[in-house]
Amino acid sequence: MTGELLSRARGGDRTAFTALVEPHRRELHVHCYRMLGSLQDAEDALQETLLAAWLGLDGFEGRSSVRTWLYRIATNRCLNLLRSPGRQPVTAPAAPPLPDPTRLGEAPWLQPYPDLLLAELPERAPGPEARYESREAISLAFVTAVQLLPPSQRAVLLLRDVLGYRARETAELLGLTEDAVTSALKRARASVAPAHSAHPPPPPPGTAEERALLDRFVTALTALDVDALVALMTDDVWVRMPPLPFEYRGSEAVHRFFTVIRFSNEAISCAVAAALRNKAIVVTKANFR
Repeated sequence: MTGELLSRARGGDRTAFTALVEPHRRELHVHCYRMLGSLQDAEDALQETLLAAWLGLDGFEGRSSVRTWLYRIATNRCLNLLRSPGRQPVTAPAAPPLPDPTRLGEAPWLQPYPDLLLAELPERAPGPEARYESREAISLAFVTAVQLLPPSQRAVLLLRDVLGYRARETAELLGLTEDAVTSALKRARASVAPAHSAHPPPPPPGTAEERALLDRFVTALTALDVDALVALMTDDVWVRMPPLPFEYRGSEAVHRFFTVIRFSNEAISCAVAAALRNKAIVVTKANFR
């Protein structure tokens, strides 16, 4: 079937091309998001990938799967974006005056990936070399750590530890030697490991456990009860509100943050609650007591 679709697509059949690439669209989008940390940049990279694939069909020799070929194009498009001097971070929306953050976000362009889009991700097992589950590798803590890596290390880590490509396959995808891939992976793992181990993954999206936690959190927030809100969290909670480049760590800092939100405007609190339901605000490691 793939061979027939490929033959028809090479003959100019756009419907056949769509059928050929559509099964991979969502996972390619997620890959671009992991590389770039921005939904808009990921969408741009995906569109460039599909256009390049359409224009380059004649150059596809079939030595790898269509999926691997598309990942090669997508990864290189992302690397080009990362190395572009004109790349600009997302402009943060207007916000009320906030208390001094624990620290400024290290990746101000970072945006969380919506759970609604994750629901469309195909249930495809990663390759034999993978170290992360697909959904674990979309967590904000992991993606933030990845954004701090140099572009080549970022690509190697995602291809090897998330997608599970072998060293030889990764080297072919990136046009590197296996030794270069091994060296880059070692450095990337050393950089990402502390951030990964410090924050346990949240409950799986859509589960009863996640819904119960979220309902308790939103109930306290919409009631403007900051004490009840913070009482739900452990002492080492940390809060980010992408694309605002702020981070609040610890219950005292988080209490100050939500107090400002509460007294600034009741409508803001309701908007924050709605954003929480849509995962536009991320409260990481909010382990309920």
